[in-house]
Amino acid sequence: MLLQILRSSCGSTGILPGSTRNSLSPRVLVRTWSSSSSLLQQRMQRLVLGIETSCDETGAAVIDEDGKILGEGLYSQKRIHVKNGGIIPPLAQDLHRQHINSVVHQALDSAGVKLKDLSAVATTIMPGLALCLQVGLQYTKDLLRHTSVPFIPVHHMKAHALTVRMIKQVDFPFLVLLVSGGHCLLAIAKGVDEFLLLGRTLDNAPGEAFDKVARRLKLQHHPKCQGMSGGQAIEYMAQGGNIRLLMDKDRPLLKVRDCNFSFSGLRSVAQWIIYNHEVKQGVSCDDGNHLKTISDIAALFQHKVAHHLVTRVVRAMEFAKREELIPDNLKSLVVSGGVASNSYIRDAINVACTQNGYQLHCPPPSLCTDNGIMIAWAGMEKLKLGVDIIQDPQNVRYEPKYPIGLDISKQVRAADIKIKRVKFW
Repeated sequence: MLLQILRSSCGSTGILPGSTRNSLSPRVLVRTWSSSSSLLQQRMQRLVLGIETSCDETGAAVIDEDGKILGEGLYSQKRIHVKNGGIIPPLAQDLHRQHINSVVHQALDSAGVKLKDLSAVATTIMPGLALCLQVGLQYTKDLLRHTSVPFIPVHHMKAHALTVRMIKQVDFPFLVLLVSGGHCLLAIAKGVDEFLLLGRTLDNAPGEAFDKVARRLKLQHHPKCQGMSGGQAIEYMAQGGNIRLLMDKDRPLLKVRDCNFSFSGLRSVAQWIIYNHEVKQGVSCDDGNHLKTISDIAALFQHKVAHHLVTRVVRAMEFAKREELIPDNLKSLVVSGGVASNSYIRDAINVACTQNGYQLHCPPPSLCTDNGIMIAWAGMEKLKLGVDIIQDPQNVRYEPKYPIGLDISKQVRAADIKIKRVKFW
């Protein structure tokens, strides 16, 4: 299939052979964004193809240097992994292999461009699941093997941080909170490829914690939550829930004055509460019945996660102020990643921003989750600066674990910044 793409890039049609949308699985999302732009106008600008396979989304997109999305393909594995109770890396790898060609094929087709029209191909090579990163990088190497199109490696978390700059002007430096199913970190973005790490999760990521609590609540079997991820199900069931119904349990890292996160304790407390309510209500964890207080437990857990995130964000704001890392006229907080789609968490963080004179910037929910668009834009940002442009990607390696930048979290802890307990409702 790769040879088919390479051969067609030299043809005259501008469309890859066999690229009718009807030939794709209905689970592949296709969006065409460039109907109002002529092909000639597109080719006057530099174009970047982005490829994303770091976890459970196979994504590809073509954008121009103005951030206009010309075409996108996306295959989501979420429904499959929800049924399995979590991501199984070998299965995720196999699904990426099955769909990556169709997804890339569709992004180019819907953009109306050929491989030779591209200024670069950008691909996620770090961090992420090793087996999944391998698929995207190897595909890219094969795709570019006999072309002169350069390659741009992309750091997945930096791409999340930069996405918002595609749709609005957010100047460097800015504070960034990245929250997803596999990551949670606070950093200061000083430039496209220059970040200072203030804190990160010491155990579970928030999305992982949401998934585990959702499974313990048996939300995957709840009639109102069919097909939802754990985080989506918790947010949905939390509507109307009473966060004060239950006793206030331990807050994680309460006496540790840094910007690191911990969600395993919150998850354990939530599971303890669920068990006690099952005993009181005569519900077994193995039967098909659900707790009567399911909405209250979901609301409480969501609130605790939001509170923990907000507390660390406020401390990061104070640290940046003391160290003069962010000028007063550039006080912006970017929140991105899959968990940033949670409206309750966004609203809570926005309260903290308002209280501290920060402007909150969040990409739309469709761009918070993993996709090819964010990878393409990160590649375009590098292309404009002329950095990390590789002519021959054959020796490039993927890195499952790779820091976002210089780690200054020990300095944050040494600052010993005490903040007042944050109240957002």
